[in-house]
Amino acid sequence: MTDPKVLIFDSISQLVENFSLFFIDLIKQKEGDFCVALSGGSTPKVWFEELAKNHKTDIPWGKVHFYWGDERCVPPEDEESNFGMTKKYLLDHVHIPPQNIHRIHGELTPEQAAKNYENELVQHLTMDRFPIFDLVILGMGDDAHTASIFPHQIALWNSSKSCVIATHPVSGQHRVSISGGVINNARAVAFLVTGKNKTEKVGEIIHKKPIAVNYPASLVAPKKGLLRWFLDSSAAQNL
Repeated sequence: MTDPKVLIFDSISQLVENFSLFFIDLIKQKEGDFCVALSGGSTPKVWFEELAKNHKTDIPWGKVHFYWGDERCVPPEDEESNFGMTKKYLLDHVHIPPQNIHRIHGELTPEQAAKNYENELVQHLTMDRFPIFDLVILGMGDDAHTASIFPHQIALWNSSKSCVIATHPVSGQHRVSISGGVINNARAVAFLVTGKNKTEKVGEIIHKKPIAVNYPASLVAPKKGLLRWFLDSSAAQNL
């Protein structure tokens, strides 16, 4: 495992511009298909808009395969669907083959959606006990959850399964998420974190404060790959 590299930007627009360059560089370094697990949330939305506007032609979309790190158990057209958000702001605007899109079927029962998605990962990705992504993109919540593994279910991180069923601590909504074994098996992991509401948890995780062991985001430690934190200045105020 390599130590995390923290990159701080003055604005979200600068963050997504630089993350796009990082993303493109990883794609160009990889021979063959490039498999990435996407995140939901407000910052990835801005990044999708950046890709759709400025990177339609300089990315070899035919070799990029999109997966998702987590999904709410809702239909794809629901406004809470991570896939739906990606489709609206990115997939509808670039030429990516339909067979390169591997969504979590949130409209199924949580158990069936998790089983089907785990089968999808095993079928299409290289395996080393867990599936190996070229890149896993993560966000972080105010409570330092990541993917859909929340502090109250932090034990899910160490599941022997590649896909787990999580429950939102407030709404009780079910979600399908990749497990910690998959995240830490990736060739590269990148956090995209913005906003002053994340400042405290970011500082505790980066500075390895004792309390951080209770935060799922602190458990991200790729066994062999890169770990990068892309932060805006607000989220990085405690660094």
